[in-house]
Amino acid sequence: MKRRDFVRTAGGATAAVAASAGATGTAAAQEVQPDWPSGASSGNVGSYTDARGQDEVTISVGAGSNGLAFDPTLVWVDEGTTVVWEWTGAGGDHNVQTVEGGGPASLDSGSPVGEEGYTYEYETSSEDAGITHYHCVPHTAVGMHGGIAVGEDVATVEVGGGANTGWPEDIAKVGVPLHAHWVGISAILGIGLTFVFTFYMLKYGESAHTGHGGAR
Repeated sequence: MKRRDFVRTAGGATAAVAASAGATGTAAAQEVQPDWPSGASSGNVGSYTDARGQDEVTISVGAGSNGLAFDPTLVWVDEGTTVVWEWTGAGGDHNVQTVEGGGPASLDSGSPVGEEGYTYEYETSSEDAGITHYHCVPHTAVGMHGGIAVGEDVATVEVGGGANTGWPEDIAKVGVPLHAHWVGISAILGIGLTFVFTFYMLKYGESAHTGHGGAR
């Protein structure tokens, strides 16, 4: 192989490795979530939990630094799951109520209360399938909103973030899921080795099969 042919081939291989690594990182960073209505997804705190497979899930009422949030703000559950809203006692009196036209689940905890430990339970059913947007009536104007998605037949979107890797937070929070980092490291090593080999070939000569001109 001539030097120029080798360099051309090596360059193409390097570009392919880099493109593959980029594509893998992008795919790994995607996560599917319900397509939440803007009023619910913009609620204070903005946390999300996929609680499918769980019989019961608890949502704190009066969460956040000022006690004016639901946490997790957005929850995806199965039909038949019991959702428990538990009051923290912070942020004043709160309640849980489906916003007008906000979805199939008829959430209504009654009059606002502020007692710590107070709970409101709601068992989801097939009638609640879909996405429901709810709020705290006294604090709706300051962003105390939330959402629950019930069942598998809900509209979804892909969002950034990826799934939890299970690794320590200081590793997992670098920016993309951990396995994508290994892909990136491998790509960098591959590119480096390609350049080292290219330099060696250019410095120490061509292969024994390379022609040098002259009569045939």
